[in-house]
Amino acid sequence: MSLVAPPGTSTHAGPGGYASDLLSLVMEANWEQLSHAPGIRRRTIPATMNPGKTTTTERMLYYSGHTRRIGDVDEGSTVTDFLPAERSRGITIQSAAVTFHWPPLGEVSDVKTGVPQSHIPHTINLIDTPGHADFTFEVLRSLRILDGAVCILDGVAGVEAQTEKVWAQANRYSIPRIVFVNKLDRDGAAFERTVKEVGTRLRGWPAICQIPWWEGGKGKFMGVGDAINLCALKWEGGDGKRIQTYDMEELKQYDAGLRDELIQARLALVEILCEFDEVLLSTWLEHNDDALKVPPQAIRDSLRRCILDGSGRLIPVFAGASFRNIGVQPLLDAVDNFLPNPKERPDPEISLNGQEYKLSELLRGDLPVITAAHKRMVKKSHSPKELVAQIEGCALAFKVANHPKRGVLVYIRVYSGSIKRNASLWNTNLHVSEQAQRLLQMQASDALEISHIPAGQIGVIAGLKHARTGDTLVSYHGHNSKTGPPAPLNTLQLRPIEIPPPVFFAAIEPDSLSEEKNVKEILQLMLREDPSLHVNIDEESGQMLLSGMGELHLEIARDRLVNDFKAKATMGNIEISYRECVLSPTAAHRVLFDRDIAGKKAKAACEASVGPIDEVSPTESHTVERDGNRITILVIGSLGENSSEGDSSLPTDLPLPTIQAALVNGAVAALARGPRRNFPLHASHVTLKFESTTDLFGSDTSPAALSSASRLAVGAALNEAFDGGNIGLMEPVMNVVISCNEGSLGTIVHDISSARGGHVLSLENDGNEDASSDLPSIDPQRIYAPPDPFASGGGMDKAGPGQQRQVTARVPLKEMVGYLKHLRSLTGGRGTFVMSVDRFERLSGPREKAV
Repeated sequence: MSLVAPPGTSTHAGPGGYASDLLSLVMEANWEQLSHAPGIRRRTIPATMNPGKTTTTERMLYYSGHTRRIGDVDEGSTVTDFLPAERSRGITIQSAAVTFHWPPLGEVSDVKTGVPQSHIPHTINLIDTPGHADFTFEVLRSLRILDGAVCILDGVAGVEAQTEKVWAQANRYSIPRIVFVNKLDRDGAAFERTVKEVGTRLRGWPAICQIPWWEGGKGKFMGVGDAINLCALKWEGGDGKRIQTYDMEELKQYDAGLRDELIQARLALVEILCEFDEVLLSTWLEHNDDALKVPPQAIRDSLRRCILDGSGRLIPVFAGASFRNIGVQPLLDAVDNFLPNPKERPDPEISLNGQEYKLSELLRGDLPVITAAHKRMVKKSHSPKELVAQIEGCALAFKVANHPKRGVLVYIRVYSGSIKRNASLWNTNLHVSEQAQRLLQMQASDALEISHIPAGQIGVIAGLKHARTGDTLVSYHGHNSKTGPPAPLNTLQLRPIEIPPPVFFAAIEPDSLSEEKNVKEILQLMLREDPSLHVNIDEESGQMLLSGMGELHLEIARDRLVNDFKAKATMGNIEISYRECVLSPTAAHRVLFDRDIAGKKAKAACEASVGPIDEVSPTESHTVERDGNRITILVIGSLGENSSEGDSSLPTDLPLPTIQAALVNGAVAALARGPRRNFPLHASHVTLKFESTTDLFGSDTSPAALSSASRLAVGAALNEAFDGGNIGLMEPVMNVVISCNEGSLGTIVHDISSARGGHVLSLENDGNEDASSDLPSIDPQRIYAPPDPFASGGGMDKAGPGQQRQVTARVPLKEMVGYLKHLRSLTGGRGTFVMSVDRFERLSGPREKAV
């Protein structure tokens, strides 16, 4: 799924201050069929924010036999929320993995649906991830390695802004999804409204597979009607293991109203599937257009075919109430039945020497880049295909966690081959080799030692010293631990994870000078765990500055630093990370770098000028985009446009790409701190000119020397701009989506527009389609959903006093600090909001003086 939402901070609030009513993709599971069907594996992610993600996880563990009692979020007894901060706050902060079997080994599902797929035990690797918007990065790095998803929605809150945000991420990675509408036992739950919001706001056609069963039509929620199998399932209290099944004949006597609605649900389900699937259309025609006679297995197969592409245009919908133990077992069966085998997923993308390919193309050994590399090898003891065949395993490190007893744990997904115990792993990002001494299968805070991690599976490597989130690890038979596999295999990279820029920061002060080293080491551990945190040192004050995605994100980081890692340090007030910009072009500054580096003589020169970025990117030279800035490299002379990497005038150890990379690295380092307030530069265009005849000094010119010359030259240009008053300040402006009731709408719009200097972009009924989506809109009148027995009437398009409204605005981040408390006071505690970085904008005169 390709990231559509802008990379940036997201902060969201709800009652209690922890986004308790916002929803997002959260749970993920990855399946491997056992000996019943060798070689087949499955992966999925049930997802939710606070619509019951961890609660649903606990029920899954209990019904699978993994636990003997049901954990409770309020009691702090859950398996997956095991950090002290998670249990005290009642929210999920970091991803946790658990492995269990469904159905339990040696058994079949408790629900007698007659589905072969759900009667075969599967090994499930479930990853419970956070739902709060400050921890969106935790969700994104888990989405990266998934094959399927279940989005759990709160039946009361419906589809909210954070739901849409994470759904867009799932669209980017083309992850097949099903929806579970949870909390239907709560007052105010509205299944019909939620289903129509799925269609209008997530832009997918809901295929309702289950409908709620209310006692007497308007009583308590006690079960579901199954539109696929044409039966009703009633949970009879207790722990949810006793399920009574009623067929259509029995429903005539027991609940005729549910039977009639179930027939309507089956007709609607077959009708929508026939629009997407010609195979089911043929089956329907064979049964004389009678939807009730279409076999359940044909419907299951059709649903599976329709969601395999991950487009999200058809969304199977299920119903339940996890806290009341209703609907979880059929949900697990649905994951078995509908979500794909990893072999049915798109081929993973890889990069070799900066060029994009598919993993299967590499494994076949017929890539031109492999053939060309083989021709250049001195020893050609293997053919290109044999060369590639020596790759024993290829994996992506998608999460790094620090365990108090086991040390650093690196979570990986294996994409090809297998990773074996004691295998040498080459880190293609850091170009270092490490040994996988221990392999683990995680059970939240517990773990089981295993001998290998096969392709398609998720596992953990304990004890790696260097691996970070997003690194690619390659196991290669007989490779050199210093150089890794032969080129270009040593540059193999699976698609990296994008890290959004932080916009909040706070100062970290060790209690004493002797404690400073320990604090820095702990912060480095925290950065390996969470790359969305950043640490830098203020050159003027010497303070350590910790940057993060939001107020709660930094609060949790402080708690972990002091309480979990026992660091003797304090954190200052949370501040905003501004940016600096160049207002007008500077003159060219040539700098000659001539000093020793690590005891060796180093000498190089280059020329730099800096100006504001323009809209047109030059194509005739080497240009890269970094952190909102543009860097152009002009190489003149014998290394110029008409020369190639193999030009004889170039030193053999200093090819053109190396020179360009070194100059870019130096410019990036200079742009990291502006001359005015030490904020990073943004929207600036650096032009670097390198002449081989004057700037190259034989063997003394190394990449390190080139980087230093580039850094100094760019720094000189920036200082000139500062002396001339041409450095401006920029502030982050946020996209803010506020959900509130109709009665609070006017007050919120006035507050945003006047007191906070924001611009209101749109006012919508909560449930109207998102005009920014690329997918076509869906008419809610065409969406089937059973009527809500407790609905107040008026429909989705008529805004009454209690109607939920949505305000979309652009507001400076400074004005949104502490907005949660203010919003709660304006809305009587019922308002929620989510925000993400839109762009950085130049500060106006009065606002600049205030900063």
